[in-house]
Amino acid sequence: MDTKPVITFDALLPPAMAGKAEDVGVAKANLAFPTMFFLSVLAGAFIAMGAIFATTVTAGAGGVLSYGVTRLLGGLVFCLGLILVVVAGAELFTGNNLIVMAWASGKVTTSKMMRNWAIVYAGNFVGSIATAYLMFLSKQYTFGGGVVGVNALATANAKSGLEFGQAVVLGILCNALVCLAVWLCLSARTTLDKIAAIIFPITAFVAAGFEHSIANMYFIPVGLFIKGGADAAFWETAGVTASQYANLTWGNFLINNLIPVTIGNIIGGAVMVGLVYWYIYQRPHPVLHSTSKEPPAGQPAPSPR
Repeated sequence: MDTKPVITFDALLPPAMAGKAEDVGVAKANLAFPTMFFLSVLAGAFIAMGAIFATTVTAGAGGVLSYGVTRLLGGLVFCLGLILVVVAGAELFTGNNLIVMAWASGKVTTSKMMRNWAIVYAGNFVGSIATAYLMFLSKQYTFGGGVVGVNALATANAKSGLEFGQAVVLGILCNALVCLAVWLCLSARTTLDKIAAIIFPITAFVAAGFEHSIANMYFIPVGLFIKGGADAAFWETAGVTASQYANLTWGNFLINNLIPVTIGNIIGGAVMVGLVYWYIYQRPHPVLHSTSKEPPAGQPAPSPR
């Protein structure tokens, strides 16, 4: 009987999503260096765009809206970053933690997975910090009587003052949600499906105050650039001084935030999402052998290995 492949527009179910995640992981791990690096620079810039949107929208909102509503608005607009990464196409370190699924199945070597993570992390850093410097040069932080700059400084100062262990845990929780958003996108058939899958997990992590290493490559450097380079007119108009942001140093950025948050992101994304779903759907299942040497009636004998 002639059988034709079934074509469906229904969303993929989790077992098929797991297989797709492995295929995507293999493709990502085998990208040529220039492609991988420049796509990762784009991803850093895209996430920075989401951070710019969130910083601008929540500037001054604390005096009018409640803390929770302000965080909710910031989370909704920050979704722009991952939407650009997923729909436009880019390589994001935190989402690429799901390559671990292909690694666990032996389809990607350890060296290729680590190569991807290292190159993409570096490219994300370049894209994020370059965007931060461009924003500083634009003096967008002076808009609204300096309220945008004050918001950027306060955000960067708070992130730079985290305890190491706290930052690790906030990073774990963040990338569990980010990788769940990417996981949900694997079920999608259309662009609208992908956008809908992204909104709630990403809004949740931002609203809850979790820590994303790549976003922080924008949030903290832009605060550092403002603190170190803003002119006297900004400080006078904004009504604040640089000394109020004592946590905001390059050393604190690296030690108190970027390093522990990156560790947490890997645990939350690669372990709590990637390896868990690999174990559920993709792990090798033991073959149950009959005590008899003869195969059951109606079944062919197993081929020799």
